Amino acid sequence: MPDAEIILISDLHLQDSRPDITRAFVDFTAALPARCTDLFILGDLFELWIGDDSPSRLAELVANALRTVARRGASVHLMHGNRDFLLGEQYAQRCGAGLIEEPHRLHVQGGDWLLLHGDVLCTDDLDYQKFRAMVRNPAWQRDFLSRPLTERQAWADRARQQSKAATSGKPSEIMDVNREAVNNLIESSGCPRIVHGHTHRPAVHELAEAGPDAQTPARRIVLGDWDRQGWYAAIQGAEIKLQQFSFRSEPH
Repeated sequence: MPDAEIILISDLHLQDSRPDITRAFVDFTAALPARCTDLFILGDLFELWIGDDSPSRLAELVANALRTVARRGASVHLMHGNRDFLLGEQYAQRCGAGLIEEPHRLHVQGGDWLLLHGDVLCTDDLDYQKFRAMVRNPAWQRDFLSRPLTERQAWADRARQQSKAATSGKPSEIMDVNREAVNNLIESSGCPRIVHGHTHRPAVHELAEAGPDAQTPARRIVLGDWDRQGWYAAIQGAEIKLQQFSFRSEPH
């Protein structure tokens, strides 16, 4: 398929209080072109996820939309974010999707891309990195998921409020990626091209660093969050484009 296209999105933060974003997501998936071979969702599809066993009309609506994408022949890939790190295999199967770990190496024409949510690169935010290490620990997750839904929901509500309070008092640069962390990732992986979300700072960064192939330009693509508009990246052949669209317009 010479016109094959790979679509990447992140940070939709779907929640009941924002039905406009949910409608935009459903419209976006329905409008994906036939040439789309893969849809990657790089974390924070949901604003909050306390377990696959939590009943949710929103979760079912999203699963139906993604299952339709999969039935049309595209592969759907889900990655954990800092909000939905408890999303599990059971829900992924309901979506007709597969869970992928970060960093995920994507092999395409013109060179590989490393895909990740992005929060692991924000190493200046020491408090958050400690929290991340705790909640990503499999033992912690098993214990948390064994608790009653009401207890999990109460914990998540408290954690979200504490996160909002902490974020409001932090300098903005602390919540962005650390340049050394980016360089270390490029060096350790040998891949000089990265796509991530998390920071809500959509941009295309041309980097001075390069991997083992000096002819491959080093680039960092940051996906935008869905709030007043939607964002996605499209890879077609050796080209990648970062795009935005109105919730009222077609994404393609």
